[in-house]
Amino acid sequence: MSGNHYKGHEVSCCIKYFIFGFNILFWLLGMALVGIGLWAWSEKGVLSNISSITDLGGLDPVWLFMVVGGVMFILGFAGCIGALRENTFLLKFFSVFLGIIFFLELTTGVLAFVFKDWIKDQLNLFINNNIRAYRDDIDLQNLIDFTQEYWECCGAFGADDWNLNIYFNCTDGNPSREKCGVPFSCCTKDPAEDVINTQCGYDIRAKPQKDYINVKGCVPQFEKWLQDNLTLVAGIFIGVALLQIFGICLAQNLVSDIEAVRASW
Repeated sequence: MSGNHYKGHEVSCCIKYFIFGFNILFWLLGMALVGIGLWAWSEKGVLSNISSITDLGGLDPVWLFMVVGGVMFILGFAGCIGALRENTFLLKFFSVFLGIIFFLELTTGVLAFVFKDWIKDQLNLFINNNIRAYRDDIDLQNLIDFTQEYWECCGAFGADDWNLNIYFNCTDGNPSREKCGVPFSCCTKDPAEDVINTQCGYDIRAKPQKDYINVKGCVPQFEKWLQDNLTLVAGIFIGVALLQIFGICLAQNLVSDIEAVRASW
């Protein structure tokens, strides 16, 4: 009788090892991202002077690796070990953590749609703060250059936003060679040039003609990109949301199986 009763409640091996396999990849990828972040901070001397983490006025892109990698590591650990050891506490933690992330994503999406003008103002403020810190961190500098090149833009709403940077502003007291200029990433690309001209933005804003730089701001270009790729962006968000819901359902199903087996002992 007890053998038949036990057979009626079994933990699904398919669900168990699917959750384990999926999350071990998440766990390893999370460790890799955290490792890259720590290596980047080590190269910049941040680890030897922890207080310098807060010194940068703009965004340190390494934080993206650390935060995303940390979240993936925690989720992957809870899901992987929870499934392998049939630990209901870790599996419930995995489900709740994933549910919180899903709720935050949903809330962010709704608020971004409702308060579009406020989001635009905050994006403008964010970009301008990073313009001020452009020369303070090489990773931030590379991120800004990549953004301006990819979206063919310059500054938040135009090239004159670079007046906010002490090296590029047009004030009489600015001794910088880059005075009244813009970074090379603002320059329009010449197909005939194989080598990037990093000095193409020098003195460009002091000239009446600005044919050699992108005059559109990154905020309107980002809005245009969103409108042009709305289906792709929506598809990615829906796909991620479905994966999260699927993960929560699988974890809860596994928890139910484990608790049913334990109740039958």
